[in-house]
Amino acid sequence: MTLSLPKPGFLPKRGAFRRSVAAALILIFGDVALAAEDDVMPLAMKQVAPGIFVHQGVHGEVTAENHGGIANIGFIVGAEAVAVIDSGGSAIEGQRLRAAVRAITDLPIRYVINTHVHPDHIFGNAAFVDDAPAFVGHAKLAGALTARGPFYLENLIERLGDAAAGTRIILPAQGVGERREIDLGGRVLRLAAHPTAHTDNDLSVFDVRTSTLWLSDLLFMDRIPAIDGSLKGWLEVIAALRQVNAARVIPGHGPVSADWPGALDAQERYLRTLLDEIRTLLAEGGTMEQAVETVGRSERGKWLLFDDYHARNIVTAFTELEWE
Repeated sequence: MTLSLPKPGFLPKRGAFRRSVAAALILIFGDVALAAEDDVMPLAMKQVAPGIFVHQGVHGEVTAENHGGIANIGFIVGAEAVAVIDSGGSAIEGQRLRAAVRAITDLPIRYVINTHVHPDHIFGNAAFVDDAPAFVGHAKLAGALTARGPFYLENLIERLGDAAAGTRIILPAQGVGERREIDLGGRVLRLAAHPTAHTDNDLSVFDVRTSTLWLSDLLFMDRIPAIDGSLKGWLEVIAALRQVNAARVIPGHGPVSADWPGALDAQERYLRTLLDEIRTLLAEGGTMEQAVETVGRSERGKWLLFDDYHARNIVTAFTELEWE
């Protein structure tokens, strides 16, 4: 999920100017002190499996009132260390997530794992810098964040104002090319870098101890999926994910956990509807404008924020499919 989502690698016109503005804003806001640790209200967390804690994001757009907290984020506690899985949509939300960790354990926060580039998942990173964790992401995350980050940050500050205090761009220091294992002390996490799907930098986390699959935005529930990568690629990744033997899944938006693999069904239906109907329209010589007006209308009423994101999904998918 994004703040005014651009296409991959795209920056608005006058990109150099926007980047310079964003850099200045980083200097202004990045140096603003956050609240003292004792004054921070921890995020509400739900333990979905032993040692796995998730905070549910709100179903809405980013506002100063919600501090950018629209994504499901959380952490996993091992015998020796903690791994944060997505840090939230602003430094303030990240600080509240950190307070939630500290309310449960004093173990070191050794990893902050960012599942993809979208700002509601990564802009809490600054709250964890003093813990000196390894910031980990897909091998393509650093490039995507370098290209998009200044635009995302400027957009965040425009929306949040003072509530964006302390938010800045933190690039991953460690990239996952295919797979990697992280040991939190008697607790192994398997990280998988996926082909282009929701984005071109999606990373999932599998907790071996509880067979919990943390998919982040590779899975949307209740809230309409947002295509920022490849429609066909996402469907291929879904087919591969169905082979994973998991006890439960944690989506990027929706409930904090859900049954597996049935949780994939609604999203797959939506994406396949787009694929089938756009292909049919293209075969009949239809236009993008016609696609926006007609494709996937049966899905309206089945997803929150449908009117905000569906047309954009059609444009992205149509552009991909017209060159098959």
